[in-house]
Amino acid sequence: MAYDYEKFKDVVFQMTKIDLNAYKERQMKRRIDSLITKHGYKGYEDYVSALRTDRAMFEEFVTYLTINVSEFYRNPEQWQVMEKDIVPELIGKFGKTLKIWSAACSTGDEPYSLVMALSRHIPLNMIHITATDLDKQVIAKAKVGLYNEKSIAAVPEDLKKKYFTKVGLSYQISDEIKSRVEFKEHNLLDNNFPTGYHMIVCRNVLIYFTEEAKDEVFRKFYTSLAPGGVLFIGSTEQIINHREMGYDRKSSFYYEKPAK
Repeated sequence: MAYDYEKFKDVVFQMTKIDLNAYKERQMKRRIDSLITKHGYKGYEDYVSALRTDRAMFEEFVTYLTINVSEFYRNPEQWQVMEKDIVPELIGKFGKTLKIWSAACSTGDEPYSLVMALSRHIPLNMIHITATDLDKQVIAKAKVGLYNEKSIAAVPEDLKKKYFTKVGLSYQISDEIKSRVEFKEHNLLDNNFPTGYHMIVCRNVLIYFTEEAKDEVFRKFYTSLAPGGVLFIGSTEQIINHREMGYDRKSSFYYEKPAK
Protein backbone atom coordinates (compact mmCIF):
# COMPACT_ATOMS: atom_id res chain seq x y z
CA MET A 1 0.00 0.00 0.00
CA ALA A 2 1.33 3.42 -0.91
CA TYR A 3 -0.11 4.82 2.33
CA ASP A 4 0.57 3.08 5.60
CA TYR A 5 -1.96 3.36 8.42
CA GLU A 6 0.04 6.12 10.16
CA LYS A 7 -0.16 8.37 7.10
CA PHE A 8 -3.85 7.49 6.68
CA LYS A 9 -4.54 8.65 10.25
CA ASP A 10 -2.84 11.99 9.51
CA VAL A 11 -4.88 12.50 6.34
CA VAL A 12 -8.14 11.58 8.09
CA PHE A 13 -7.39 14.15 10.79
CA GLN A 14 -6.78 16.84 8.16
CA MET A 15 -10.08 15.98 6.44
CA THR A 16 -12.36 15.35 9.44
CA LYS A 17 -10.59 16.57 12.62
CA ILE A 18 -11.17 13.05 13.98
CA ASP A 19 -7.97 11.90 15.69
CA LEU A 20 -7.74 8.13 15.12
CA ASN A 21 -4.78 8.01 17.54
CA ALA A 22 -7.32 8.37 20.35
CA TYR A 23 -9.10 5.13 19.40
CA LYS A 24 -7.96 1.58 20.13
CA GLU A 25 -5.87 0.91 17.03
CA ARG A 26 -6.45 -2.76 16.28
CA GLN A 27 -10.23 -2.41 16.60
CA MET A 28 -10.45 0.78 14.52
CA LYS A 29 -8.01 -0.38 11.82
CA ARG A 30 -10.02 -3.59 11.38
CA ARG A 31 -13.22 -1.55 10.91
CA ILE A 32 -11.62 0.76 8.35
CA ASP A 33 -9.95 -2.07 6.42
CA SER A 34 -13.29 -3.88 6.12
CA LEU A 35 -14.92 -0.69 4.79
CA ILE A 36 -12.18 -0.25 2.18
CA THR A 37 -12.58 -3.88 1.10
CA LYS A 38 -16.36 -3.48 0.90
CA HIS A 39 -15.97 -0.66 -1.63
CA GLY A 40 -13.35 -2.53 -3.65
CA TYR A 41 -10.43 -0.12 -3.20
CA LYS A 42 -6.84 -1.36 -3.29
CA GLY A 43 -5.70 0.50 -0.22
CA TYR A 44 -5.70 3.64 1.88
CA GLU A 45 -4.47 6.01 -0.84
CA ASP A 46 -7.18 5.03 -3.34
CA TYR A 47 -9.81 5.23 -0.63
CA VAL A 48 -8.67 8.71 0.44
CA SER A 49 -8.92 9.88 -3.19
CA ALA A 50 -12.52 8.65 -3.26
CA LEU A 51 -13.31 10.36 0.06
CA ARG A 52 -12.04 13.67 -1.34
CA THR A 53 -14.34 13.55 -4.38
CA ASP A 54 -17.43 11.59 -3.28
CA ARG A 55 -19.40 13.48 -0.63
CA ALA A 56 -21.76 10.57 0.07
CA MET A 57 -18.84 8.22 0.66
CA PHE A 58 -17.19 10.79 2.92
CA GLU A 59 -20.35 11.10 5.04
CA GLU A 60 -20.63 7.30 5.20
CA PHE A 61 -17.02 7.12 6.40
CA VAL A 62 -17.55 9.62 9.20
CA THR A 63 -20.69 7.79 10.30
CA TYR A 64 -18.80 4.50 10.24
CA LEU A 65 -16.03 5.93 12.42
CA THR A 66 -18.43 7.33 15.00
CA ILE A 67 -19.85 4.08 16.30
CA ASN A 68 -23.55 4.82 16.75
CA VAL A 69 -25.22 2.21 18.91
CA SER A 70 -27.95 3.76 21.02
CA GLU A 71 -31.34 3.14 22.56
CA PHE A 72 -33.77 4.89 24.89
CA TYR A 73 -33.36 4.32 28.65
CA ARG A 74 -30.36 2.05 28.06
CA ASN A 75 -29.77 0.12 31.30
CA PRO A 76 -33.15 1.13 32.83
CA GLU A 77 -32.04 0.61 36.45
CA GLN A 78 -29.51 3.43 36.07
CA TRP A 79 -32.24 5.75 34.80
CA GLN A 80 -34.33 4.81 37.84
CA VAL A 81 -31.45 6.04 40.02
CA MET A 82 -31.50 9.28 38.04
CA GLU A 83 -35.25 9.81 38.47
CA LYS A 84 -35.37 8.77 42.12
CA ASP A 85 -32.14 10.28 43.47
CA ILE A 86 -30.01 12.34 41.07
CA VAL A 87 -32.57 14.71 39.58
CA PRO A 88 -34.22 15.60 42.93
CA GLU A 89 -30.77 16.28 44.41
CA LEU A 90 -29.81 18.52 41.49
CA ILE A 91 -33.10 20.43 41.75
CA GLY A 92 -32.42 20.88 45.47
CA LYS A 93 -29.00 22.38 44.69
CA PHE A 94 -29.67 24.38 41.52
CA GLY A 95 -33.43 24.79 41.17
CA LYS A 96 -35.49 23.56 38.23
CA THR A 97 -33.57 25.44 35.53
CA LEU A 98 -30.93 22.77 35.10
CA LYS A 99 -28.12 23.07 32.57
CA ILE A 100 -27.61 19.60 31.04
CA TRP A 101 -25.31 18.30 28.31
CA SER A 102 -25.78 15.00 26.45
CA ALA A 103 -22.32 14.44 24.92
CA ALA A 104 -21.82 12.10 21.95
CA CYS A 105 -25.61 11.92 21.72
CA SER A 106 -25.75 9.74 18.59
CA THR A 107 -29.29 9.46 17.14
CA GLY A 108 -30.98 11.36 19.97
CA ASP A 109 -32.17 8.44 22.08
CA GLU A 110 -30.26 9.68 25.12
CA PRO A 111 -31.17 13.40 25.17
CA TYR A 112 -34.82 12.57 24.49
CA SER A 113 -34.70 10.04 27.35
CA LEU A 114 -33.31 12.81 29.53
CA VAL A 115 -36.20 15.12 28.68
CA MET A 116 -38.73 12.43 29.56
CA ALA A 117 -36.95 11.54 32.82
CA LEU A 118 -36.79 15.20 33.81
CA SER A 119 -40.45 15.72 32.91
CA ARG A 120 -41.44 13.72 36.01
CA HIS A 121 -39.95 16.53 38.12
CA ILE A 122 -39.87 19.66 35.96
CA PRO A 123 -42.44 21.24 33.60
CA LEU A 124 -41.49 20.53 29.99
CA ASN A 125 -41.25 24.22 29.09
CA MET A 126 -38.46 24.60 31.68
CA ILE A 127 -36.32 21.77 30.29
CA HIS A 128 -33.43 22.44 27.92
CA ILE A 129 -30.84 19.84 26.90
CA THR A 130 -27.75 20.60 24.84
CA ALA A 131 -26.96 17.49 22.77
CA THR A 132 -23.73 17.16 20.78
CA ASP A 133 -22.11 14.73 18.37
CA LEU A 134 -19.38 15.05 15.75
CA ASP A 135 -21.44 13.22 13.10
CA LYS A 136 -23.77 15.44 11.04
CA GLN A 137 -25.73 12.45 9.76
CA VAL A 138 -26.72 11.14 13.17
CA ILE A 139 -27.65 14.65 14.31
CA ALA A 140 -29.91 14.93 11.25
CA LYS A 141 -31.49 11.58 12.14
CA ALA A 142 -31.92 12.68 15.77
CA LYS A 143 -33.79 15.80 14.66
CA VAL A 144 -36.24 13.65 12.69
CA GLY A 145 -36.94 11.58 15.81
CA LEU A 146 -38.12 8.35 14.17
CA TYR A 147 -37.17 5.08 15.91
CA ASN A 148 -37.77 1.36 15.62
CA GLU A 149 -39.54 -0.74 18.23
CA LYS A 150 -36.32 -2.13 19.68
CA SER A 151 -34.90 1.38 20.29
CA ILE A 152 -37.84 2.40 22.50
CA ALA A 153 -38.41 -0.97 24.23
CA ALA A 154 -37.13 0.24 27.63
CA VAL A 155 -39.15 3.50 27.70
CA PRO A 156 -41.63 3.39 30.62
CA GLU A 157 -45.09 2.53 29.28
CA ASP A 158 -46.76 5.76 30.41
CA LEU A 159 -44.11 7.87 28.65
CA LYS A 160 -44.26 5.68 25.54
CA LYS A 161 -48.01 6.21 25.26
CA LYS A 162 -47.72 9.91 25.95
CA TYR A 163 -44.82 10.88 23.72
CA PHE A 164 -44.64 8.40 20.80
CA THR A 165 -46.88 7.93 17.77
CA LYS A 166 -46.72 4.78 15.63
CA VAL A 167 -45.88 5.53 12.00
CA GLY A 168 -45.86 2.33 9.95
CA LEU A 169 -43.37 0.04 11.69
CA SER A 170 -41.61 2.98 13.37
CA TYR A 171 -42.33 5.32 16.25
CA GLN A 172 -42.21 9.13 16.03
CA ILE A 173 -41.28 11.07 19.16
CA SER A 174 -43.47 14.09 19.86
CA ASP A 175 -42.54 17.64 18.93
CA GLU A 176 -42.98 18.72 22.56
CA ILE A 177 -40.05 16.45 23.51
CA LYS A 178 -37.97 17.34 20.44
CA SER A 179 -38.35 21.05 21.09
CA ARG A 180 -36.56 20.73 24.45
CA VAL A 181 -33.29 19.55 22.83
CA GLU A 182 -30.76 21.72 21.00
CA PHE A 183 -28.40 19.73 18.77
CA LYS A 184 -24.88 20.93 17.96
CA GLU A 185 -21.70 19.50 16.44
CA HIS A 186 -18.88 18.83 18.88
CA ASN A 187 -15.82 16.57 18.97
CA LEU A 188 -14.87 15.13 22.38
CA LEU A 189 -11.24 15.18 21.30
CA ASP A 190 -11.28 18.97 20.90
CA ASN A 191 -10.07 21.22 23.69
CA ASN A 192 -13.07 23.52 23.38
CA PHE A 193 -15.50 22.25 26.05
CA PRO A 194 -18.50 24.25 27.32
CA THR A 195 -18.75 24.93 31.06
CA GLY A 196 -21.20 25.39 33.92
CA TYR A 197 -23.23 22.18 33.51
CA HIS A 198 -25.24 20.69 36.36
CA MET A 199 -25.26 17.27 34.69
CA ILE A 200 -23.28 15.75 31.81
CA VAL A 201 -24.35 12.45 30.28
CA CYS A 202 -21.81 10.55 28.16
CA ARG A 203 -22.41 6.83 27.99
CA ASN A 204 -20.82 3.87 26.20
CA VAL A 205 -18.70 6.01 23.88
CA LEU A 206 -15.33 6.27 25.60
CA ILE A 207 -14.92 2.46 25.62
CA TYR A 208 -13.58 2.88 22.08
CA PHE A 209 -10.92 5.39 23.19
CA THR A 210 -7.41 4.71 24.47
CA GLU A 211 -6.89 5.00 28.24
CA GLU A 212 -5.05 8.30 27.73
CA ALA A 213 -7.84 9.78 25.63
CA LYS A 214 -10.48 8.60 28.15
CA ASP A 215 -8.61 10.27 31.00
CA GLU A 216 -8.34 13.50 29.06
CA VAL A 217 -12.08 13.57 28.30
CA PHE A 218 -13.06 12.77 31.91
CA ARG A 219 -10.80 15.62 33.11
CA LYS A 220 -12.39 18.00 30.62
CA PHE A 221 -15.86 16.93 31.78
CA TYR A 222 -14.77 17.74 35.34
CA THR A 223 -13.89 21.27 34.21
CA SER A 224 -17.23 21.51 32.36
CA LEU A 225 -19.26 20.65 35.46
CA ALA A 226 -20.42 23.28 37.90
CA PRO A 227 -19.41 22.54 41.53
CA GLY A 228 -21.99 20.04 42.77
CA GLY A 229 -22.67 18.82 39.21
CA VAL A 230 -22.86 15.15 38.22
CA LEU A 231 -21.38 13.06 35.38
CA PHE A 232 -23.42 10.02 34.25
CA ILE A 233 -21.39 7.38 32.36
CA GLY A 234 -22.17 4.01 30.78
CA SER A 235 -22.45 0.55 32.30
CA THR A 236 -19.33 -0.60 30.46
CA GLU A 237 -17.22 2.27 31.85
CA GLN A 238 -15.62 3.38 35.08
CA ILE A 239 -13.29 6.17 36.12
CA ILE A 240 -10.57 4.22 37.91
CA ASN A 241 -8.62 7.28 39.07
CA HIS A 242 -11.69 9.43 39.82
CA ARG A 243 -10.36 10.64 43.18
CA GLU A 244 -7.15 11.90 41.60
CA MET A 245 -9.26 13.82 39.06
CA GLY A 246 -11.35 15.35 41.85
CA TYR A 247 -14.61 13.38 41.47
CA ASP A 248 -16.63 11.82 44.28
CA ARG A 249 -18.30 8.56 43.28
CA LYS A 250 -22.01 8.76 44.07
CA SER A 251 -22.93 5.32 42.73
CA SER A 252 -21.68 2.88 40.10
CA PHE A 253 -22.17 5.21 37.14
CA TYR A 254 -22.60 8.65 38.69
CA TYR A 255 -19.63 10.86 39.61
CA GLU A 256 -19.95 14.23 41.34
CA LYS A 257 -17.75 17.31 41.22
CA PRO A 258 -17.74 18.34 44.89
CA ALA A 259 -19.33 21.66 45.80
CA LYS A 260 -16.77 24.18 46.98
